Amino acid sequence: MDKRVVIADDESIIRLDLKEILEGDGYLVVGEAATGDDALDLIRTLQPDLALLDVKMPGMDGIEVARAVRGGGTHVVLLTAFSQRALIENAREAGVVAYLVKPFRSSEILPKLASIVAPSALTPEVVDRPRADDKIETREIVQRAKETLMRERGLDEPAAFEIIQRSAMRGRTRMRDVAQQILKGEFVG
Repeated sequence: MDKRVVIADDESIIRLDLKEILEGDGYLVVGEAATGDDALDLIRTLQPDLALLDVKMPGMDGIEVARAVRGGGTHVVLLTAFSQRALIENAREAGVVAYLVKPFRSSEILPKLASIVAPSALTPEVVDRPRADDKIETREIVQRAKETLMRERGLDEPAAFEIIQRSAMRGRTRMRDVAQQILKGEFVG
């Protein structure tokens, strides 16, 4: 039987990409939402196996939705462009089983989701988060790249971050990879 999924993200392009990736792997996307409130309604009505929720959405955020559906049989996976320790702790307390850092690739998403819907197939370490050292190092690399863009292009921090994030999404690569290109002077975006 196909695993039923609800996708909630306020960016339609993200929902579309996720839907294509999931349906290509045999998942059944039964609902999509652009706000946390709509996501909560869909989850309560449709009772999906999985809910992929963006952290920051209009109305309720992904963690609030996860808290509201906790214990209802739907596995909640958080979608985020950030990996701050406080966010991760709040997500765990809300019952989130995993998170995916944007931008993501099908090669990252599908094994993680498979481990959630069929946990006996993989060891718990596979489901676990990336090592804290890796996340801290990635954050530092992205920070240095933002500073480089701000200095070289006269941008403010949100604009520099958006360039890195959008370039990573367009190239279907990690923000860390784009940041490293910037720092090496190889970035043309």
